[in-house]
Amino acid sequence: MLFVTGGAGFIGGHFVRDWLACRDEPVINLDVLSYASSAVALASLQGDARHHFVRGDVADRQCVTELLATYRPRAVIHFAAETHVDRSISGPDAFIQSNIVGTFNLLECARAYREALSDEAGDAFRFVHISTDEVYGALAADDAPFTEEHRYQPNSPYSASKAAADHLVRAWHQTYGLPVQVVHCSNNFGPYQFPEKLIPLVIQNALAGKTLPLYGDGQQVRDWLYVGDHCAAIRRVLDAGIVGESYNVGGGNEKTNLQVVSAICHLLDALQPRADGLSYAKQIIHVADRAGHDRRYAIDANKLRSELGWEPAETFDSGLRKTVAWSLANPVWAEGIDPAPTGG
Repeated sequence: MLFVTGGAGFIGGHFVRDWLACRDEPVINLDVLSYASSAVALASLQGDARHHFVRGDVADRQCVTELLATYRPRAVIHFAAETHVDRSISGPDAFIQSNIVGTFNLLECARAYREALSDEAGDAFRFVHISTDEVYGALAADDAPFTEEHRYQPNSPYSASKAAADHLVRAWHQTYGLPVQVVHCSNNFGPYQFPEKLIPLVIQNALAGKTLPLYGDGQQVRDWLYVGDHCAAIRRVLDAGIVGESYNVGGGNEKTNLQVVSAICHLLDALQPRADGLSYAKQIIHVADRAGHDRRYAIDANKLRSELGWEPAETFDSGLRKTVAWSLANPVWAEGIDPAPTGG
């Protein structure tokens, strides 16, 4: 059995659904159901005896300890985190509590649980920590992409909290021998993403006739990764990754924010044209840049490719088309949601 934290969130929910679609191994899914989580995203698993959902917080040590003792998982896959940079700037407290304190608590629970296992089960146990490329800081336009050896230089409260969590994970491996693996992903996108992030926010605002705000000149560069490819990478790391190692996961799709928004507008123009015949691109506006906005991220995923044989199945264009088509087919997904104004 796997113990998944944050499995009702965007990436965690995809991982749980994808795992149960291709594996028979059950999942215990712990999620606090915060604003960015959704039980709706797990509706397809209702009645599936392999999926055990528990509403709870990774910072609740008694809850985590009892779940580990009851279900006796062979691995913990740790997604649970606050992730939106804008929210971390306006309210960093929640990020410290969730990303740092929550990870510390989970590590301590996992350490105690593993120490009580037999030697064979303890050796087979894994703690897979899902991190981000943002811990590495920012790149200049001509810099080589981030490798796993790049030094940490977080620039926002969000990325600093994730960097701190990464350091805790490493320390628990070095000090206590906890068998950890760390995955650093680039910007994910796909169905069921909470519309405070750039791609779902643009789709939602475009269809609602609202403006499509871009920070600054819109030339910030991100490496985009379709969420299904990220989930496949995590499965591969769990199956064959080396204990104590980190693996970067990127789609090799560097795009400016303006290019991303323009691509969405182009797809919407084709799939659901505006009533007036004009392009959705007419709704794009530029707004003041946010504080500490990193200019460019890019991931070098060669280690994952060469050592574990992972390859992304989707290009940026194919993944974006799937995402836009899904959004058009599921318009009620975003009803009642009041996201951050500019996306992330």
